[in-house]
Amino acid sequence: MTDTVPETTGLSDATHLGRVSLRVGSLDSVVPFYRDVVGLDVEREGGRAVLSAGDDPLVVLDEAPNAPPRTREQAGLFHLAIRVPDRGALGDALARIRDHTSLSGASDHLVSEALYLRDPEGNGVEIYRDRPRDEWPRTADGRVKMDTLHLDLEPLLADAHGDDHAPAGTDLGHVHLEVTDLVRSLDFYTDALGMNLRDDGYPGAAFVAAGDYHHHVGLNRWNERSEPAGGSRGVDWFEVVVPDTDTLGGVRDSLEQAGHTVEVSGDELVVSDPDGIELRVVVSA
Repeated sequence: MTDTVPETTGLSDATHLGRVSLRVGSLDSVVPFYRDVVGLDVEREGGRAVLSAGDDPLVVLDEAPNAPPRTREQAGLFHLAIRVPDRGALGDALARIRDHTSLSGASDHLVSEALYLRDPEGNGVEIYRDRPRDEWPRTADGRVKMDTLHLDLEPLLADAHGDDHAPAGTDLGHVHLEVTDLVRSLDFYTDALGMNLRDDGYPGAAFVAAGDYHHHVGLNRWNERSEPAGGSRGVDWFEVVVPDTDTLGGVRDSLEQAGHTVEVSGDELVVSDPDGIELRVVVSA
């Protein structure tokens, strides 16, 4: 890490993610996926669709038919991760996936069980459930230990509740980004923003979180992206929700002391990460 970044007290467990926004070419092609497969409720007005579970908005789709597709060189989204509250809800998601589309992967990560797929415009989507925290394996220094193991799907289906919607309690658990410089991104998300490094055991990747969670942001260099994000289809911004205005002020001070430009609008800070992906830091309602 750089010597010029100030020390911070870090973000607590009371911090979590809010919404993620995607720029898409066609709402008509993408909305049915998030409604029928992911199981989210849809509110659509003009060129925007807001996708929710219960009363909680999770994904915002902004239609931009003239936006170019993301290139192979650009940083951006690896996947967004919808977290369901229990294993039965994950089984329901698997049933919807089998009815409407196909999986691109399924894994046991020790801390969680996850299903992977892609939306109609190629955005990666993970649907997962966490194991109880007291079951998460830990390293000697207190970090979490994750792995990528086979997930047996038939027992998962057997645990399904039979619901065709994502239940209340479903949220945006994390976002996983493809970055151009892993060290630079880690400096931003840990030293400047205040998250903790939780796992760097995967080659070419690192996972950071507020507090003791396994990860709120994943960062990887697996596809050797070399250009910043910007203007293309894919992730536009995502929210980091902090518990109070004191925490928001601390985040602002830390980001500005680290040399990042911060826009302030009421109880919201807007800042771009090193690859041009916008973060909106907001106070919990």
